[in-house]
Amino acid sequence: MLRLIPGVRYLIFAFFGVGFIVQGQQPLPDAPKPQEQSQQLPEAPQPKAQPANQFPDNAPPAPKNAHAEEPTPTPTPQRPVIPSGVVTDRGQLPVFSISVNFVQVPVTVRDGSGKIIPGLGPSDFRVFEDGVPQQLKFFTADPFPLSAAIVVATDLPATSMKKVNETLPALIAAFSEYDEVSLYRYGHTVQQVSGFTAATSVPTTSLNRIKRPGREGGPPMLGGPFGSGPSLNGHPVTDPNAGGRDVPTAPREFYVLNDAILRAAQDLSRRDKSRRRIIFVISDGRELGSTASFDEVKKILLSQNISVYGVGVDTAAIPIYDKLNRIRVPGFGTGNILARYVTETAGDMMAEFDRQGIERAYAKIADTARNQYTLGYTTQATKASSYRTIDVRVLRPNLNVIAKPGYYPLPPQQQRQQP
Repeated sequence: MLRLIPGVRYLIFAFFGVGFIVQGQQPLPDAPKPQEQSQQLPEAPQPKAQPANQFPDNAPPAPKNAHAEEPTPTPTPQRPVIPSGVVTDRGQLPVFSISVNFVQVPVTVRDGSGKIIPGLGPSDFRVFEDGVPQQLKFFTADPFPLSAAIVVATDLPATSMKKVNETLPALIAAFSEYDEVSLYRYGHTVQQVSGFTAATSVPTTSLNRIKRPGREGGPPMLGGPFGSGPSLNGHPVTDPNAGGRDVPTAPREFYVLNDAILRAAQDLSRRDKSRRRIIFVISDGRELGSTASFDEVKKILLSQNISVYGVGVDTAAIPIYDKLNRIRVPGFGTGNILARYVTETAGDMMAEFDRQGIERAYAKIADTARNQYTLGYTTQATKASSYRTIDVRVLRPNLNVIAKPGYYPLPPQQQRQQP
């Protein structure tokens, strides 16, 4: 047997004793992972989600004294009373659109100074069709995403065309990320520059394709002795020294605004009907040489619930000149027909002469088109496609109501019979 020196025996005992003490302790846990530690912490109380204010312009201001011991309670704005049976969800519009006898009416309400009035409810409106009161089935004041066909006149004088070219980026910026736009240009013909795409994704190359240098000189001659060449008793004058050929004259100008709006309306008619579909025209409003007439185009617009908005430039922005242009002379075309489209479809129009004014008009008109009251009712479906009048009234004094004066109903859809 091994004999140990007493001093060494005590050292060995002390060494193993320490080892037993260490082994007898509880093992240390692994370092906590960050996500585990965050799960053990008490969750911070989340503020309750407040219901979306249907009319943000009437939202009450935040309390100024946030540290007061007893803050004054913020009064809750009175919300419009929604009668039973009236749908307010914009998502229900596709359901209504299945039936062709559902009539959708965008409405703008302004005061005497032109300011848009928010905060109205369905009980504030009365709608009449052909003089007969209608019961509202749909009402909302929520903003709508836009499907906008942008139509630009590109045969304007060079100085006016230069202003329009410079404002095109601001025109696209007037639309939101939820809107979609398509670009068109017109002069003697109509051309679609780009199809419908998100407003925030319109490439610069598409805007550059709209830009044109414009024409030189003053206002064009649309007819008469200076615009159509020399004539005698209604017959063109011939030059005997040129073998009886007609005296050469300058080519006739064409401004096919009717055809341009018709092309845009046809493309818009195939877009999602849950969006607000508009045609945004930048033009002097001149019309001459279109294949389609004003009445034909108006019928398409009103049957498809498409509104026309416009920014009048060049001669349309000069009050005296524009007033004279609206007098139609046979053979000379129409000086400014854009204002008629705006009135018949309950759109909006602004006339601006300088670049800054044009850019402000873009933003204001796009905002007006997006933020309107939308009323809906069902009407009797008939096979007749005759024009029906609409009269929208607001039961409050001193307010101006802007709504389409009528529409053309679509023919009833024929349902397939099951075999």
